[in-house]
Amino acid sequence: MLTLLVLAVASGAALQSATGFGFSLLSAPILYAVLDPKPAVGLLAALGLVVNLLTLLTERRRPRPLVREVVTLVAWAMPGALLGVLVLRSLDALALQLLLSAGVVATLAARHLAAQRSAFTPVLPEGPRPRSPWAAPLAGTLAGALSTSTSTSGPPLLLHLLGRGARPSVVRDTLTACFLSLGLITPLALLVTRTTEAVPERQHVAVLIPAVVVGHLVGRRVFAHLAHGDRYEAVVTAVLLAAVAAGLAGVLL
Repeated sequence: MLTLLVLAVASGAALQSATGFGFSLLSAPILYAVLDPKPAVGLLAALGLVVNLLTLLTERRRPRPLVREVVTLVAWAMPGALLGVLVLRSLDALALQLLLSAGVVATLAARHLAAQRSAFTPVLPEGPRPRSPWAAPLAGTLAGALSTSTSTSGPPLLLHLLGRGARPSVVRDTLTACFLSLGLITPLALLVTRTTEAVPERQHVAVLIPAVVVGHLVGRRVFAHLAHGDRYEAVVTAVLLAAVAAGLAGVLL
Protein backbone atom coordinates (compact mmCIF):
# COMPACT_ATOMS: atom_id res chain seq x y z
CA MET A 1 0.00 0.00 0.00
CA LEU A 2 2.86 2.39 0.75
CA THR A 3 4.37 1.67 -2.68
CA LEU A 4 1.00 2.43 -4.25
CA LEU A 5 0.84 5.73 -2.40
CA VAL A 6 4.34 6.70 -3.55
CA LEU A 7 3.53 5.89 -7.20
CA ALA A 8 0.23 7.78 -7.07
CA VAL A 9 1.79 10.87 -5.49
CA ALA A 10 4.80 10.90 -7.84
CA SER A 11 2.57 10.50 -10.90
CA GLY A 12 0.25 13.25 -9.71
CA ALA A 13 3.17 15.61 -9.05
CA ALA A 14 4.59 14.95 -12.52
CA LEU A 15 1.24 15.67 -14.17
CA GLN A 16 0.74 18.89 -12.23
CA SER A 17 4.24 20.06 -13.01
CA ALA A 18 3.70 19.33 -16.71
CA THR A 19 0.16 20.66 -17.17
CA GLY A 20 -0.50 22.94 -14.19
CA PHE A 21 -3.00 20.58 -12.57
CA GLY A 22 -3.64 16.89 -11.94
CA PHE A 23 -1.89 16.19 -8.64
CA SER A 24 -4.97 15.58 -6.53
CA LEU A 25 -7.05 14.29 -9.44
CA LEU A 26 -4.78 11.26 -9.72
CA SER A 27 -3.57 11.00 -6.13
CA ALA A 28 -6.84 11.53 -4.25
CA PRO A 29 -8.68 8.36 -5.38
CA ILE A 30 -5.76 6.18 -4.28
CA LEU A 31 -5.27 8.00 -0.98
CA TYR A 32 -8.99 7.79 -0.26
CA ALA A 33 -8.89 4.04 -0.92
CA VAL A 34 -5.93 3.49 1.45
CA LEU A 35 -6.61 6.13 4.12
CA ASP A 36 -9.73 7.63 5.64
CA PRO A 37 -11.06 10.68 3.77
CA LYS A 38 -10.26 13.25 6.47
CA PRO A 39 -6.53 12.47 6.90
CA ALA A 40 -6.31 12.03 3.12
CA VAL A 41 -7.53 15.61 2.63
CA GLY A 42 -4.99 16.91 5.14
CA LEU A 43 -2.17 14.92 3.55
CA LEU A 44 -3.05 16.07 0.04
CA ALA A 45 -3.16 19.69 1.21
CA ALA A 46 0.35 19.41 2.68
CA LEU A 47 1.80 17.64 -0.36
CA GLY A 48 0.04 19.97 -2.78
CA LEU A 49 1.63 22.93 -1.05
CA VAL A 50 5.05 21.41 -1.74
CA VAL A 51 4.18 20.80 -5.41
CA ASN A 52 3.12 24.39 -5.99
CA LEU A 53 6.05 25.92 -4.12
CA LEU A 54 8.40 23.88 -6.29
CA THR A 55 6.64 25.09 -9.44
CA LEU A 56 6.80 28.76 -8.49
CA LEU A 57 10.23 28.92 -6.88
CA THR A 58 12.57 26.43 -8.58
CA GLU A 59 12.07 26.85 -12.34
CA ARG A 60 14.43 29.81 -12.88
CA ARG A 61 11.79 31.88 -14.61
CA ARG A 62 9.34 34.58 -13.63
CA PRO A 63 5.81 33.16 -13.21
CA ARG A 64 3.14 35.13 -15.08
CA PRO A 65 -0.25 34.31 -13.53
CA LEU A 66 -3.37 36.38 -14.15
CA VAL A 67 -3.13 38.22 -10.82
CA ARG A 68 -6.60 39.76 -10.78
CA GLU A 69 -8.09 36.40 -11.71
CA VAL A 70 -6.24 34.70 -8.87
CA VAL A 71 -7.46 37.27 -6.33
CA THR A 72 -11.09 36.87 -7.43
CA LEU A 73 -10.99 33.08 -7.51
CA VAL A 74 -9.29 32.78 -4.11
CA ALA A 75 -11.65 35.29 -2.49
CA TRP A 76 -14.67 33.24 -3.55
CA ALA A 77 -12.92 30.00 -2.59
CA MET A 78 -12.87 30.98 1.10
CA PRO A 79 -16.61 30.55 1.79
CA GLY A 80 -16.60 27.56 -0.56
CA ALA A 81 -13.95 25.88 1.59
CA LEU A 82 -16.25 25.98 4.62
CA LEU A 83 -19.06 24.41 2.60
CA GLY A 84 -16.64 21.68 1.51
CA VAL A 85 -15.85 20.80 5.12
CA LEU A 86 -19.55 20.16 5.69
CA VAL A 87 -19.54 17.78 2.73
CA LEU A 88 -16.41 16.03 4.03
CA ARG A 89 -17.99 15.47 7.44
CA SER A 90 -21.31 14.32 6.00
CA LEU A 91 -20.32 11.80 3.31
CA ASP A 92 -18.42 8.52 3.57
CA ALA A 93 -15.36 7.58 1.49
CA LEU A 94 -17.34 5.82 -1.23
CA ALA A 95 -19.67 8.78 -1.71
CA LEU A 96 -16.72 11.18 -1.88
CA GLN A 97 -14.97 9.05 -4.51
CA LEU A 98 -18.13 8.93 -6.58
CA LEU A 99 -18.44 12.70 -6.20
CA LEU A 100 -14.88 13.11 -7.41
CA SER A 101 -15.45 10.94 -10.50
CA ALA A 102 -18.73 12.68 -11.30
CA GLY A 103 -17.04 16.07 -11.10
CA VAL A 104 -14.29 15.04 -13.51
CA VAL A 105 -16.80 13.59 -15.98
CA ALA A 106 -18.77 16.84 -15.81
CA THR A 107 -15.55 18.75 -16.49
CA LEU A 108 -14.85 16.67 -19.58
CA ALA A 109 -18.33 17.32 -20.90
CA ALA A 110 -18.10 21.04 -20.18
CA ARG A 111 -14.68 21.30 -21.86
CA HIS A 112 -16.07 19.61 -24.97
CA LEU A 113 -18.93 22.10 -25.15
CA ALA A 114 -16.56 25.01 -24.51
CA ALA A 115 -14.27 23.82 -27.30
CA GLN A 116 -17.16 23.66 -29.74
CA ARG A 117 -18.28 27.16 -28.80
CA SER A 118 -14.78 28.66 -28.95
CA ALA A 119 -14.31 27.27 -32.46
CA PHE A 120 -16.73 29.97 -33.62
CA THR A 121 -15.31 32.70 -31.39
CA PRO A 122 -12.28 34.69 -32.60
CA VAL A 123 -9.28 34.79 -30.25
CA LEU A 124 -8.59 38.30 -29.03
CA PRO A 125 -5.01 39.35 -29.90
CA GLU A 126 -4.64 41.53 -26.81
CA GLY A 127 -5.03 38.72 -24.29
CA PRO A 128 -7.48 36.30 -22.64
CA ARG A 129 -11.15 36.55 -23.60
CA PRO A 130 -13.51 38.18 -21.08
CA ARG A 131 -16.08 35.94 -19.40
CA SER A 132 -19.44 36.42 -17.73
CA PRO A 133 -19.24 38.24 -14.36
CA TRP A 134 -20.50 35.16 -12.52
CA ALA A 135 -17.94 32.76 -14.06
CA ALA A 136 -15.03 33.52 -11.69
CA PRO A 137 -17.17 33.58 -8.49
CA LEU A 138 -18.75 30.25 -9.41
CA ALA A 139 -15.41 28.66 -10.29
CA GLY A 140 -13.81 29.97 -7.09
CA THR A 141 -16.63 28.77 -4.85
CA LEU A 142 -16.63 25.31 -6.42
CA ALA A 143 -12.83 25.12 -6.17
CA GLY A 144 -12.93 26.00 -2.47
CA ALA A 145 -15.63 23.43 -1.76
CA LEU A 146 -13.81 20.71 -3.68
CA SER A 147 -10.52 21.59 -2.02
CA THR A 148 -11.77 20.69 1.47
CA SER A 149 -14.09 17.83 0.45
CA THR A 150 -12.16 15.88 -2.19
CA SER A 151 -8.87 17.85 -2.53
CA THR A 152 -9.58 18.23 -6.27
CA SER A 153 -10.10 21.94 -6.86
CA GLY A 154 -8.53 21.85 -10.32
CA PRO A 155 -11.47 21.12 -12.68
CA PRO A 156 -13.53 24.31 -12.15
CA LEU A 157 -10.40 26.47 -12.18
CA LEU A 158 -9.07 24.79 -15.32
CA LEU A 159 -12.40 25.06 -17.12
CA HIS A 160 -12.67 28.75 -16.25
CA LEU A 161 -9.16 29.58 -17.46
CA LEU A 162 -9.45 27.56 -20.67
CA GLY A 163 -12.70 29.37 -21.38
CA ARG A 164 -10.80 32.64 -21.25
CA GLY A 165 -8.43 31.45 -23.96
CA ALA A 166 -5.24 31.97 -21.92
CA ARG A 167 -1.94 30.54 -23.17
CA PRO A 168 -0.80 27.19 -21.64
CA SER A 169 2.02 28.82 -19.66
CA VAL A 170 -0.39 31.42 -18.24
CA VAL A 171 -2.94 28.75 -17.37
CA ARG A 172 -0.24 26.74 -15.61
CA ASP A 173 1.05 29.72 -13.59
CA THR A 174 -2.44 30.93 -12.68
CA LEU A 175 -3.50 27.46 -11.55
CA THR A 176 -0.34 27.13 -9.47
CA ALA A 177 -0.96 30.46 -7.73
CA CYS A 178 -4.56 29.45 -7.00
CA PHE A 179 -3.51 26.03 -5.70
CA LEU A 180 -0.88 27.59 -3.47
CA SER A 181 -3.49 29.87 -1.93
CA LEU A 182 -5.96 27.00 -1.54
CA GLY A 183 -3.20 24.99 0.12
CA LEU A 184 -3.27 27.57 2.90
CA ILE A 185 -7.04 28.02 2.97
CA THR A 186 -7.78 24.29 3.29
CA PRO A 187 -5.98 23.67 6.61
CA LEU A 188 -7.35 26.96 7.94
CA ALA A 189 -10.92 25.88 7.12
CA LEU A 190 -10.30 22.49 8.73
CA LEU A 191 -8.88 24.20 11.82
CA VAL A 192 -11.75 26.67 12.14
CA THR A 193 -14.28 23.84 11.92
CA ARG A 194 -12.23 21.73 14.38
CA THR A 195 -11.84 18.85 11.93
CA THR A 196 -8.82 17.47 13.82
CA GLU A 197 -9.11 14.06 12.14
CA ALA A 198 -7.65 15.67 9.00
CA VAL A 199 -4.16 16.00 10.51
CA PRO A 200 -1.94 13.63 8.44
CA GLU A 201 0.48 11.17 9.99
CA ARG A 202 4.09 12.32 10.08
CA GLN A 203 5.48 9.15 8.51
CA HIS A 204 3.25 9.59 5.47
CA VAL A 205 4.42 13.17 5.01
CA ALA A 206 8.08 12.19 5.42
CA VAL A 207 7.88 9.36 2.86
CA LEU A 208 5.74 11.11 0.25
CA ILE A 209 7.49 14.51 0.06
CA PRO A 210 10.52 12.98 -1.77
CA ALA A 211 8.07 11.34 -4.19
CA VAL A 212 6.58 14.77 -4.86
CA VAL A 213 10.02 16.24 -5.60
CA VAL A 214 10.92 13.45 -8.05
CA GLY A 215 7.57 13.72 -9.81
CA HIS A 216 7.91 17.49 -10.12
CA LEU A 217 11.36 17.23 -11.73
CA VAL A 218 10.05 14.76 -14.31
CA GLY A 219 6.97 16.84 -15.09
CA ARG A 220 9.00 20.02 -15.51
CA ARG A 221 10.86 18.48 -18.44
CA VAL A 222 7.60 17.36 -20.02
CA PHE A 223 6.08 20.87 -19.85
CA ALA A 224 8.73 22.26 -22.19
CA HIS A 225 7.31 20.05 -24.95
CA LEU A 226 3.67 20.95 -24.25
CA ALA A 227 3.73 24.73 -24.15
CA HIS A 228 3.12 25.09 -27.89
CA GLY A 229 0.56 23.68 -30.28
CA ASP A 230 -2.42 21.42 -29.58
CA ARG A 231 -0.53 18.93 -27.45
CA TYR A 232 -1.39 20.76 -24.23
CA GLU A 233 -5.14 20.39 -24.80
CA ALA A 234 -4.71 16.71 -25.69
CA VAL A 235 -2.74 15.99 -22.52
CA VAL A 236 -5.25 17.89 -20.37
CA THR A 237 -8.05 15.71 -21.74
CA ALA A 238 -5.97 12.56 -21.20
CA VAL A 239 -5.30 13.54 -17.58
CA LEU A 240 -9.01 14.03 -16.93
CA LEU A 241 -9.80 10.63 -18.45
CA ALA A 242 -7.07 9.05 -16.33
CA ALA A 243 -8.56 10.72 -13.25
CA VAL A 244 -11.94 9.16 -14.01
CA ALA A 245 -10.29 5.73 -14.32
CA ALA A 246 -8.37 6.27 -11.08
CA GLY A 247 -11.57 7.30 -9.30
CA LEU A 248 -13.43 4.19 -10.45
CA ALA A 249 -10.46 2.04 -9.43
CA GLY A 250 -10.54 3.66 -6.00
CA VAL A 251 -14.21 2.80 -5.63
CA LEU A 252 -13.52 -0.83 -6.54
CA LEU A 253 -10.63 -1.00 -4.08
